[in-house]
Amino acid sequence: MASPNDGLRPVARPRLYEQVAEQIATWVADNGLGAGDRLPPERDLATRLGVSRATVSQALVALEVVGAVTVRHGDGAILTGGSGVRRITEAIREHAQRLPDVIDARDALETKIAALAAQRRTDADADAIDAALDGMEADIDAGGRGVSGDEQFHAAVTAAAHSTLLARMMAEISELVLETRIESLGQPGRPRDSLAAHRRIAAAIRAGDADEAARAMHDHVEQVSDVAILREPPA
Repeated sequence: MASPNDGLRPVARPRLYEQVAEQIATWVADNGLGAGDRLPPERDLATRLGVSRATVSQALVALEVVGAVTVRHGDGAILTGGSGVRRITEAIREHAQRLPDVIDARDALETKIAALAAQRRTDADADAIDAALDGMEADIDAGGRGVSGDEQFHAAVTAAAHSTLLARMMAEISELVLETRIESLGQPGRPRDSLAAHRRIAAAIRAGDADEAARAMHDHVEQVSDVAILREPPA
């Protein structure tokens, strides 16, 4: 009789958007497309694949996270030629496996950074934070996801903390944080929810309320962690 520890493991159930991402990657390879080529619009992909636009959108987010495409407002999804196209399913799952650790690191670092920013910020720091929020709002109003404004906001908060070591630690994980940023802002309705969370953090920092700034940042990072890639697919 086989031992309970004979190496068998539960079979991973692929999520629908993983299957869609893999089909897109296969179609790209079969058609000899490369860096700079544009994918068909989401509506066309959804029709051709027989899935919803929401599923196609999530598949494109996954492709963007692993570096296979870049999604630009007004231009659609542009191929980057990254290695993710050749091993897309594995890359997506590797991203999912490391995402919880990245979120834990963000919570530990950025919660402290927000508290310090409330204690140490200058008027110029507060103005830089507000400017980042205005940029993010303008991008979202224009139909974008606010990725650049989100990045500028967190960079401005980090600068306002005036901690060289914490800033260096954030720089060390910046590429991993970008993955969480793209993943989170790709969720339906998330850009405006994130903007609202940012405004709460900014208000606490400008008011000099370190406890509220820390709470607001912690709540925001928890919000960031609610992404489709970490939810269990249906049985």
